[in-house]
Amino acid sequence: MSAVQLITGLHYQTGQPVEVAVQNGLVTSIIPVDSMASFKLPYIAPGLIDLQVNGYNGIDFNDTSLTVEKVTAITQQLLAQGVTTFLPTIITNSNSNISLLLSIIANACRQSDLVRNCIGGIHLEGPFISPQDGPLGAHDKRYICAPDWELFEQWNAASGNRIKMVTLSPEWPEAVAFTRQCVSRGIIVAIGHTAATTAQIDAVADAGATMSTHLGNGTHQVLPRHPNYIWDQLADDRLSAGFIGDGFHLPASVIKVILKVKGPKVILVSDSVSLAGMPPSNYQTPVGGNVILTNDGKLHLANKPDTLAGSAKVLVQAIISLVDNKLSTMPEAINLAAINPARLLGLPQQAGLTKGAPADLILFYRHENRLQIAATYKQGVLVHQSDHHD
Repeated sequence: MSAVQLITGLHYQTGQPVEVAVQNGLVTSIIPVDSMASFKLPYIAPGLIDLQVNGYNGIDFNDTSLTVEKVTAITQQLLAQGVTTFLPTIITNSNSNISLLLSIIANACRQSDLVRNCIGGIHLEGPFISPQDGPLGAHDKRYICAPDWELFEQWNAASGNRIKMVTLSPEWPEAVAFTRQCVSRGIIVAIGHTAATTAQIDAVADAGATMSTHLGNGTHQVLPRHPNYIWDQLADDRLSAGFIGDGFHLPASVIKVILKVKGPKVILVSDSVSLAGMPPSNYQTPVGGNVILTNDGKLHLANKPDTLAGSAKVLVQAIISLVDNKLSTMPEAINLAAINPARLLGLPQQAGLTKGAPADLILFYRHENRLQIAATYKQGVLVHQSDHHD
C-alpha cells in the first residue's frame, strides 16, 4: 500500500474547494473543504485524452527520423499540456515506413513504463482512405490502397499489437469485411477521409464501426445538399463524432450542430502535428511538404491555402476556443476531451473525477484566453509540475 496523497483544488464541475485523496493510483475520496484562499487554488479535473496526435513541438510521429527518445520526449511534453493518455497517429505512408514508425513506438513503450501507460494505443489513419482530392486531405495519394487484412496484421505485429483505432473510407468494397475483422479483435474502426455513399457508411456501421474521424474535415470543398457523407454520419447514432476544435478546421455553427446532435458521443481531438508549439514560419514537413504556420496558429499547405495540414494547437487550447466562442462551458469542454474519449476507448478514466477512478488528474489555472497546467498526475504519480503561476 502506498501512502495517501492529498490534493486540494477547485472541482472543475462545481468550482467548490475539495480535497482529493489518492492511493495506489486511484482516487479514494473527494471531500469538500473550507478554504479562505480558494481564489488562489487551481482547478482539478480528469487528465485529457487525445485520440489523434500526429506530433508536437518539433517531433513528428510520421517522420522516419523518429526515435525512442523522441517518443519519450513527446510523452513528457504532452503531460505538461495536461494530456495523460493519447494515441500516436500514423498516417498514410509506404508499407515499410509505417512498419518502421510503429516499431519505434512499440520499442518506446517497452522501454518506459510511463510511455506505455500514457499511450492508450496507436491510431492508424490511412492508407485505407479515399483517393479523391478533397477527402484525401494532405495524405500522399501514391500510398492509398484498399483495406488489406494481411498487410494490417503485419503492421499490428510491428506495433506489438498496439493499433487501437483505424480510420478508413467505407467506399472500398473490402471495407465491410475488414471492419468486422478489426471489431472482432477489439480495434475501433472510424470513418474518415471518405467519399462514401449512404449505403456504404451504413454497411460499415452495421459491421461495427463506431467513430467518425474529425467529422467535417477531410472532405470535398463542395458537396450535394443531401444526401452526403457528413449528414449520414451525423444522423447515425452508432457513430461517435471526433472533431477538431482549434478554431480553423470547423466554423462555430458546425461545431454547435455536432454538439447538439451527438451529445455524449462528441469527442474533442487536437489532430496536432509537429508544428504545434512552434513559432509561426514556413516549414518543410515529411507529410504535407511545404506548409505555412500563420501568426494566429493556422497551418495550411503553402500552395493550397484552403487545405489545412493538421492542427498547430493542443487540447487545452481547443478547450479554451470552445469556451471563448460560447460553444460549451469549461466543464463540458473538459468532458469532451477526457470523459467521452475514455468511454469510446473503454477506459476506466471514463468515471472522471470520482471515487474509485484512476488518479489521472490535472491541476490548472484559468486565464483570460488560456489554461495554464500547474500539475499533472498519471496513476497518482506527479509527472509534471509547473515552476511558476502567473
